[in-house]
Amino acid sequence: MIIGTILVSVGLEIFLVPNHIIDGGIVGISIILSHLSSFPIGLFLVILNLPFVLLGYKQIGKTFAISTTFSVILMSIGTTLLHPVQAITIDPLLAAVFGGIILGIGVGLVIRSGGSLDGTEIIAILFSKKMPFSVGEIVMFFNLFILGSAGFVFGWDRAMYSLIAYFIAFKMIDITIEGLDQSKSVWIISDEYAKIGDAITSRLGRGVTYLKGEGAYTGDDKKVIFSVITRLEEAKLKSIVDDLDPKAFLAIGNIHDVKGGRFRKKDIH
Repeated sequence: MIIGTILVSVGLEIFLVPNHIIDGGIVGISIILSHLSSFPIGLFLVILNLPFVLLGYKQIGKTFAISTTFSVILMSIGTTLLHPVQAITIDPLLAAVFGGIILGIGVGLVIRSGGSLDGTEIIAILFSKKMPFSVGEIVMFFNLFILGSAGFVFGWDRAMYSLIAYFIAFKMIDITIEGLDQSKSVWIISDEYAKIGDAITSRLGRGVTYLKGEGAYTGDDKKVIFSVITRLEEAKLKSIVDDLDPKAFLAIGNIHDVKGGRFRKKDIH
């Protein structure tokens, strides 16, 4: 969480803010208000996030509120200390790209640690309970409005650079939270389930669970193979299934988090 807030502070004060490029949410509003009033960004980060932290305490929990408060205060201190530091680049495109990357990694680390840096997410959670929109759609609406406001304050070219930075940061948050080595769930239905299961265990080094199934059309009993692999092992798994049963049913889906299990990963061969 500490490393994440430091990275966010660097992304803001060393790349985005000096080039008049903003992020979405409370951070973006704080940048605009700081520019208009000459007060430090850190002051607005604390003042604007505080009401949402209190809401989060009631709706999400004590641990989340404490973690978020700690992150926001540390980010406020970090942006204040780094404000006098000269920007690494004055090229707005480079600033948007690298600022977005650093910012996204930082936010992702904070979220993985159980905290948050943006009160708009809390508002979105509350609104989603009363409106027919998802949390992501509400956050996107807020951010489009905030990023659009940058056009009136900094100019429309900076608003477009802000959209680039926001998109890159959004993608980096996902990568940081989920990891590059993303896990995948595998479901296989085949009459050669024993051979395929043994091959996955011996050649991929992955644990296998056999589930009982029944064909809805035929009524026949079926064995369903379930396993969890990484993205890098997907091609090898498909090759194993094709070799042993080309007609097998194979479904692969993304998994955001994997925890537990007794099986220790072995080498692939």
